[in-house]
Amino acid sequence: GNIAGVAVAITIGGPGAVFWMILAGLLGMTTKFVECTLGTKYRLVKADGTVSGGPMYYLTRGLKEQYPKLGGFGWGLAIIFAICTMLGAIGAGAMFQANQAYAQFVNVTGGAEGFMAGKGWLFGLVYAALAGAVVIGGITRIGSVTSKLVPSMAALYILACLVVIGANIDQVPAAFAAIFHGAFSAEGVAGGVIGALIMGFRRASFSNEAGLGSSAIAHSTIKTKEPVSAGIVALWEPFADTVVICTMSALVIIITGAYLTGGGVEGVQLTSAAFGTVMPWFPPILAFIVLLFAFSTTITWGYYGAKAASFLARESKGVLYGFKFFYLGMAVLGCTMQLSSIVDIADGLLFIMAIPNLVGAYLLAPVVKRELNHYWARLKRGEIPTRAQIEASTRAGN
Repeated sequence: GNIAGVAVAITIGGPGAVFWMILAGLLGMTTKFVECTLGTKYRLVKADGTVSGGPMYYLTRGLKEQYPKLGGFGWGLAIIFAICTMLGAIGAGAMFQANQAYAQFVNVTGGAEGFMAGKGWLFGLVYAALAGAVVIGGITRIGSVTSKLVPSMAALYILACLVVIGANIDQVPAAFAAIFHGAFSAEGVAGGVIGALIMGFRRASFSNEAGLGSSAIAHSTIKTKEPVSAGIVALWEPFADTVVICTMSALVIIITGAYLTGGGVEGVQLTSAAFGTVMPWFPPILAFIVLLFAFSTTITWGYYGAKAASFLARESKGVLYGFKFFYLGMAVLGCTMQLSSIVDIADGLLFIMAIPNLVGAYLLAPVVKRELNHYWARLKRGEIPTRAQIEASTRAGN
């Protein structure tokens, strides 16, 4: 989303899409806070210590608690959300990620004339097998290695962005001018201001997941007993993800003029071409970075989809494994499809997924407000230990 998604936004919506993407990231901070606070508050902790959380649970448990007469309505929203999460995981987590990993792999192994050209099915099979080792086989070592490599790859990507921006520092003012002009221009790509606005918000949601409710599924598993603290941590994600990193990706593409070259280059290949104007040796490294980012995202969305399937099937192992195999199969299919088709499929599924989540978030806003006020009051009274106090207590053996 941060690498390929930004390129898609600029290709279709022009530089103006970046303005709306940033705005969506800022607004998404609030949305992410609300849904992750609710996810932690209404999570289900089972007898064996495992945790299940996310919109499925605050739409059922939360709405029933806050509005007893809306219990059935909450269940309806939860079922719709769970179905859409399974489908959204397939589009955003399996098909899109595998497609862009394959696209960049082909790009650095000879392009259309290389050995891997036209062999998306082969790449997809290997990709799905590796992901399946974690998603189905529970081989945590691969996931553990990925979790250690991804932060360093993220740092390397940011450093590369800074190098390209530094090499074209004189073009930065013009790039921001193009972003602001395109955001409010009546003319331009995909319908001017409306097209840029829609594309910016779509790509921001794809990147940081604010409003989709998916992140609440993961945040619900954290060990804190304070729902608001979980929400406060979560609200920084859209800022770092979309406002900072996506903006850096956008500047790289705009200041190098890569998006103006045409030639059918799109998605991650466009971003790669932009880096190549300053660092011709970087595309192969970017391919490795993209592969790691895509792989970790595929594992994460596989977890989201599996949790939704478990909710619908009441923990049925057969349904759960059936979903996982289908999910991995769609990753193989994604490598053989056109990027534009996958983006349309993923966006449509994520949009439907967001509707029940946002309805529940608005209805449960009073709960979040009470939780926040109660949290701040206890924090001011010293009833919630600070990090320094916790560390001191730990050193003292308490």
